[in-house]
Amino acid sequence: MYREVILDHYKNPRGHGELDPRCGDEVSIFVAFGEDGDMIDEVKFSGRGCAISQAATSMLMEMVQGRSAVEVASLPREELLDELGIPLNPVRLKCALLGLSTLKLALHKAKGTPLPEEWAGAAGDLDLK
Repeated sequence: MYREVILDHYKNPRGHGELDPRCGDEVSIFVAFGEDGDMIDEVKFSGRGCAISQAATSMLMEMVQGRSAVEVASLPREELLDELGIPLNPVRLKCALLGLSTLKLALHKAKGTPLPEEWAGAAGDLDLK
């Protein structure tokens, strides 16, 4: 009997697999720095999600190409929002800023650039030091 139960669960596992993320927006950003180690020589992203998150991240890639890590870390979110050029409700605002947030946090971790003010107090909680 014991072997039959084990074999059944092996052949027909219950609860096996992964859950789909509840937030459909995902962004990964890849940065190559120039010879000086600070200038963004090449930047690309991959991801999936709503039109706003993906379009804003695409626009961001064009905006940061050739800029320094410090300059990008201090890039005001309004510059990206102006580039989008549409009014956004609070939920869509989060979508629009996903790529910028991801890039700023990555630059902080890789280059020690300052965290944006809204995350400055959370560095310890987010293990970003």
